[in-house]
Amino acid sequence: MAADSVTAPDARAALRAGEVVQATGALQRRAIAKAITLLESTRADHRAQADALLTELLPHSGRSLRLGISGVPGVGKSTFIEALGLYLIDKGHRVAVLAVDPSSSLSGGSILGDKTRMEKLSMHERAYIRPSPSSGTLGGVAEKTREAMLVCEAAGFDIVIVETVGVGQSETAVQGMTDMFVLMQLPNAGDDLQAIKKGVMELADLVVINKADIDADAAMRAQAQITSSLRLLGLNGNPHDPHSDKYWHPQVIRLSALQGQGLDAFWEAVSSFQRLQTANGQFASRRQHQALAWMWERIDAGLKQSFKNNPAVRAQLPAFTAAVQSGQMAASTAARNLLAALATSTPPATL
Repeated sequence: MAADSVTAPDARAALRAGEVVQATGALQRRAIAKAITLLESTRADHRAQADALLTELLPHSGRSLRLGISGVPGVGKSTFIEALGLYLIDKGHRVAVLAVDPSSSLSGGSILGDKTRMEKLSMHERAYIRPSPSSGTLGGVAEKTREAMLVCEAAGFDIVIVETVGVGQSETAVQGMTDMFVLMQLPNAGDDLQAIKKGVMELADLVVINKADIDADAAMRAQAQITSSLRLLGLNGNPHDPHSDKYWHPQVIRLSALQGQGLDAFWEAVSSFQRLQTANGQFASRRQHQALAWMWERIDAGLKQSFKNNPAVRAQLPAFTAAVQSGQMAASTAARNLLAALATSTPPATL
């Protein structure tokens, strides 16, 4: 199981913000797990409880540094996060990791093996790791990752790391919910076109060439190649003067997570980013945009759920589905008819 499950409705109802904020040790871990489980619940009667809990937790959140970590499978994300987490704990930080695993499109299941891959970090009292299934959500994150971040922040974790599923260039949603987006690359990840490929690359605040100990020359070439590409294309959507030292410009560094080499340089880059973005107001602006994006994300999810649960839609859906499958009706026509049915009678949305 991904975390402690809460089966009894009265146990869910008994959960209060104080259990997350004031408790310590095992009690707090259990309260965090219960809170996130409640937030991830799809039952309508749990949503009101979850909303009330979030409202209570909100004043205690927002004081952490949120790091998004993305990269293709095999790049070493889990190894890097464990090494970084232990490094930060030694510096006095408390680290929460929200790891998202891909869900099977056939069975709907998910392995959720990040606690196993981060064995040392998962056992540390100043760390908390929560694996969650993507459950079909696009963008490399789980549907309730934003809410889970607030819970961890309210519990006093000052560094919150979001590890994406790692499926390639779809890893974009995490950039819209974190303060700094880190993209991990391999030394021999591809040719020149791979280095300058837009999509996820243009969103990265920091590019990390991992496993530099395996092939130092290849890692140096990759670093130079990606650095040159970022400068040439003006990526990261930075509208400011590329020569100004008042704004952050993407950097590329090399490290070896397995050997623990380069973590100092990585954290110095992150600290410089935080100082600069705080000074020029971009840090606060990014948080504000993220809050609005979260609102619209939940609106979209609520509208989709209302559509599926609408009695008129459910009554007509089988006929329209059959018509589309048999080629008797265009998919766009069926969609318009179903949306018209929704407009006639729409129950309250469940966010």
